[in-house]
Amino acid sequence: ARAHSWRSANRSSREADSFAGDVLMYAPILATLGYVLSGDGLSVLMVHRNARPQDHAYGKYNGLGGKMEPGEDLAACMVREIREEAGIEVTSLRLRGTLSWPGFGDRREGWFGFVFLVEGWEGTPMASNPEGDLHWIPIARLLNGELPMWEGDRLWLPMVFDSDPRPFHGVEPYDGLTVVQDGWAFSRM
Repeated sequence: ARAHSWRSANRSSREADSFAGDVLMYAPILATLGYVLSGDGLSVLMVHRNARPQDHAYGKYNGLGGKMEPGEDLAACMVREIREEAGIEVTSLRLRGTLSWPGFGDRREGWFGFVFLVEGWEGTPMASNPEGDLHWIPIARLLNGELPMWEGDRLWLPMVFDSDPRPFHGVEPYDGLTVVQDGWAFSRM
């Protein structure tokens, strides 16, 4: 018999076809999420998602990134996404963690994100992209929760910027666009 959980009850149509025998296979969308540091390391480049009112992230601040394309490795995806969304060339990045977001979005899909700190780059960032305006945000302001963002981001953002060299690996379940209360779990290794 299949194990029943909040996740199997809320799986997307994409995941409904992902059974192997009686075990639900988790087949998430792979994505990158990058936080571009300023030259002095005190600010981070964020997109204010204010360009499309129908965007489920409308009004929120977010890092830069997106879905992996077939044939891309992880670093190539992050470099491409930063180039497309900010107009700059990444010269140095560091994996800070991984995040699993089961049940995310209107279609309650599984997402798996690789979170990077972009420590070196060349060029001049664009003022905006198709998702919204780009802003340099002081890290302290970001970590103090002074900006509208996904409520779950506050759980793991401190680990992106802390001095612990170990990457974090977390699961942050969503029920659509809402974080599942008491669902957050992580480890550092």
